[in-house]
Amino acid sequence: MTRLSDHELWAYIREDLPYFDLTTHLLEVSSKTESLSIITRDKVVAACTEEAARIGELLGCEVYYSVASGTKVEEEGLLLELQGDGEVLHQAWRLCQILLEYACGMATHANRMLQDAHNVNPDCEILVTRKSFPFAKRFTMRALLIGGVMPHRLGLSESVLIFENHRALYDDEAAFEAALPQIKKRCVEKKLVVESESLEDAKRMLQLGADVIQMDKSVPETLAALVAYKREHHPHATIIAAGGINRKNVIQYAQTGVEAIVTSSLYQAGMADLTSSWKSL
Repeated sequence: MTRLSDHELWAYIREDLPYFDLTTHLLEVSSKTESLSIITRDKVVAACTEEAARIGELLGCEVYYSVASGTKVEEEGLLLELQGDGEVLHQAWRLCQILLEYACGMATHANRMLQDAHNVNPDCEILVTRKSFPFAKRFTMRALLIGGVMPHRLGLSESVLIFENHRALYDDEAAFEAALPQIKKRCVEKKLVVESESLEDAKRMLQLGADVIQMDKSVPETLAALVAYKREHHPHATIIAAGGINRKNVIQYAQTGVEAIVTSSLYQAGMADLTSSWKSL
């Protein structure tokens, strides 16, 4: 995914720094050159370090060091070092650190969840839902992609996913099933994904031509049975699990043999434990 643009970064800067830093203005901070280092206290996957470095540049700092996004950084490892006069460095300080705390937190959690799944099922992908923080989709998606997961849906316009509420638009289930072959035909280059909550319904949807079955809030035993049925009768179909899956139970679900796990939990990963160090030059 492309980096966040200067326009987006300036919007972030102006939200927190609309005019000037009142505290440093009152303190009459020295104009001598200083160095700011942002350091991780834990092992993390670095994410959005390029954006953090660019924020420093936009505010007038010089980037002395920046680790590449996607790099696994050990405890006490350096993520970013900026240099500049005291006033501009203080302006960049919290903006950069907070951005990195969120981005590294999501990327690290995503990477660990993916590794947990791959340890028991190398063919199982972790897909993050479109339920990102409002107004923060590009930032959160970039951080999670750096962590190694993929988007389930980026929005409503690029994929076909039939939920129970969509079925309710028809007079009854028979009418929906009668319409499904035509829906499948009109998908053309898209896969037809149908959400199901029972083994028998999932089997029926596969028989009617669904390319992907998304099982919602299903127990692992049901998923394993559906995967076995799919492999025997519809080997080209895909089974994905969704609903209430997080890092605590991802192994249990990955072991069922599903091709993917859909989760929103990565948006609640929390912030990475970062700190900063200052020195005069």
